[in-house]
Amino acid sequence: MPFLFDIKRYSINDGPGVRVTVFFKGCPLSCRWCHNPESISFKTEKLYNKSKCIGCGSCVAVCPENALTLTKTDGVVTDFEKCILCGKCAEVCPTKAIEMSGRNYSEEEVMTAVLKETNMMDASGGGVTFSGGEPLMYPAALKSLLIRCGREGIHRAVDTSGSVRSAVVEDILEHTDLFLYDLKLMNAQTHRTWVGADNALILKNLRLISDNNKEYHIRIPLVEGVNTDDENITETIAFLNGLLRKPTVVGLLPYHNIASKKYEKLGKVYNDQGMAEPSKERMAHIHSVFTENGLNAVIGG
Repeated sequence: MPFLFDIKRYSINDGPGVRVTVFFKGCPLSCRWCHNPESISFKTEKLYNKSKCIGCGSCVAVCPENALTLTKTDGVVTDFEKCILCGKCAEVCPTKAIEMSGRNYSEEEVMTAVLKETNMMDASGGGVTFSGGEPLMYPAALKSLLIRCGREGIHRAVDTSGSVRSAVVEDILEHTDLFLYDLKLMNAQTHRTWVGADNALILKNLRLISDNNKEYHIRIPLVEGVNTDDENITETIAFLNGLLRKPTVVGLLPYHNIASKKYEKLGKVYNDQGMAEPSKERMAHIHSVFTENGLNAVIGG
């Protein structure tokens, strides 16, 4: 059963055309710059936006565990020792100051949401994208959805970090039309420092996709202080150019810290120390190096 945190309609940044993006919850990596921190945990989480709270107390009244307190300074405070994450507080919140992230969906729920948009997909050359978190952490549910979409003639993209067992990737190759593949750092130790795991599986699985002649787009989040140095850029280009099938597109994605508000909603601290947005000049330089080396690079793609 898919464990998701969102299904987004009219998505234009997750593959060709206009798409439905299905977001699985849970990721084996913990990138310091992650712009969807609610996607990392494999458990249901509660988000609270104090700026939206009107102090009506509806959530406090409905909580079956008496886990909520309305305060003057901090708004609604949750005692997570008592909270069972039932979601009743979110259901009654009139301003959506409280939201729940993550629940089990039935396969039929997902397919119903996807099939509603087939006219839009057909008109735009779009389809469905399975994203995350990491959709390949749910191999059985993902494969079943890919097969169902294939039977309906829907273009299927999988947005992945690649940090999964290669057998899982092999199992969905024939059911996937396009991979959107994250590539962050070439040095294994630096990758472990910033992402929480080394990159051996990531590089292995990218070779696997290329060797099987599957179409894929590369996405590189560019973070000043992390991976915009000449050495990493040179090694990345050399690796991509050494693959049997080159990527159709290399998307160069400049870092930004707008996700910091999401961390606040989750009650977490956003640690941006050592990270900065690359200058436009640096982005232009990196773009030119990729293109000069025969790769179809786009900024923000």
